[in-house]
Amino acid sequence: MSKAKILFRLSGVPDDEADDVRMLLTDNAIDFYETSAGNWGVSMPAIWLRDAGDYARARSLLDEYQAERTIRMRAEYERLKREGKQKTLIDAVMEKPLLFLVNLLVAALVVYLSVRLVVDIGAITKQ
Repeated sequence: MSKAKILFRLSGVPDDEADDVRMLLTDNAIDFYETSAGNWGVSMPAIWLRDAGDYARARSLLDEYQAERTIRMRAEYERLKREGKQKTLIDAVMEKPLLFLVNLLVAALVVYLSVRLVVDIGAITKQ
């Protein structure tokens, strides 16, 4: 058995896709384990193969799954678009207006502080 090898990073991956990848590996008797983002969210959540020797077969299965998923997700998006049911930015804002407002305020604060820092440094260097 050779050392472990990362197969699939879980950052930003929808739960259904992560579940599908787990099932794909289990159904094909490929031994794996997961790492989480940790308590602080700074580690890399991922699915790792216990045996790097399984990588080629697992990668091939995963590539095939992702190609099929891409086709399925695009078809779903097109169907929702035709029916006028796809989620827009306005829908997302209306769904969680407070969260949107907080994010907007934080972004504005970051921009303000960044500009202020540059202006203050420029003023100090002119003296």
